[in-house]
Formats: sequence, structure tokens, C-alpha cells
Amino acid sequence: MIVNSLTPEQVDILGEVANISMGNSATSLSAMLNHKVDITTPNLSIIKRSAVLDDYSKTCIFVQIHYIKGLSGNNVLILQEDDVKIMTDLMMGGPGNVMEGELSELHLSAAAEAMNQMMGSAATSLSSLLNIATDISTPQVDTIDVESVKIFEKMFETGSDFFVKIAFRMTVGDLIDSTMVQLYPMNFALEMIDKFRKAGGLE
Repeated sequence: MIVNSLTPEQVDILGEVANISMGNSATSLSAMLNHKVDITTPNLSIIKRSAVLDDYSKTCIFVQIHYIKGLSGNNVLILQEDDVKIMTDLMMGGPGNVMEGELSELHLSAAAEAMNQMMGSAATSLSSLLNIATDISTPQVDTIDVESVKIFEKMFETGSDFFVKIAFRMTVGDLIDSTMVQLYPMNFALEMIDKFRKAGGLE
């Protein structure tokens, strides 16, 4: 059976999980960038695999996070190209400039480190929230040319056709005001909901 919808209760659970985990992630990112980071209450929707990149043009940054303990599977973060450039400059001690030219290995390395810190914090939050020990592997970071959908299909390591899309508004001081997207394959989302219920959440 293909699951392509969620009940209001399931949406509430995923929203609660995302809100708590990304709130702690914002604190970690703020420490790395030495700027105040705010991540707003998430907006959840269900999208088909083919629509994942519809909101993007040119190049975006695609970060896969694999859970190696507590949860099975992976989820994905999608970042805007300029946002990664600004974060990289801040992490290097700069003022947050958007450097001209294509993304370099330095940018990808900085994005990997930032997302590793953020999602490490999120995993810690999930451990407490779900009452299980969770851990992630080092994030896999790639640039995606939005026009090259076939490359995207190859890189996305899941066969799921439907995803829970969690969109956050992220601000970094007055330098970044952008949308960061997190994607859960539907089976991953359902597993998380089940563990949340077993842990006694939203009783």
C-alpha cells in the first residue's frame, strides 16, 4: 500500500518533532556562525518525488543525513546556494559575503560541517523526545543542478515516491532570510510517528 496522506494527529506529531529538533539545531548553528539564527515554526506538506525541486532554480545544496542508530533510513535538507556561501564566509571569520563563482569544495565542506552540527543537535533532541538512542553518519553534501533531474534521482537514496516536506523560514542576523527544506521519505516519517507514540508523546 502506498501511503500518500497523513491524519491531522500525525501532522501534529511531525510538526512537534521538527519544531523541537530544529530549535536546538538553530542554537548550534548560531554558535558556529557567531550570529543569531532563528528557525520558524515548520510548515508541513506532502509532495511527490517529482516535485521536490519545483521551488528551486539553478543550483541548490542537497544534504543527505543517514540515521545509523535508533531510526532507519535517511532524511534530506535542501539549502539555497547563496545561503551556503554566506555561511561559509561567516565560518571563515568573514562578514558574510556572497562570493562570485561556483560553489567550491570549501563551500561543500563548510555546509557539511554546519549540517553535521545542526543535525547532531537534532538527533540529540530526538533521542530525548522518542526515548531512544539515535545517531547520524557524517552528512553527504552535493550540489544539484535543478535542471538535471536524472542526477537528482540517482543521488536520492530512497525509493519512496512521497515525501513529507517540512519548510522552515531561517534567518541569520540580517544576512540570510531564506527557506530551508527538510524532506522525510514517507516510511521514515511513519516510523518516527510510531516511536513518538510509543514514547508517550501527545497522550
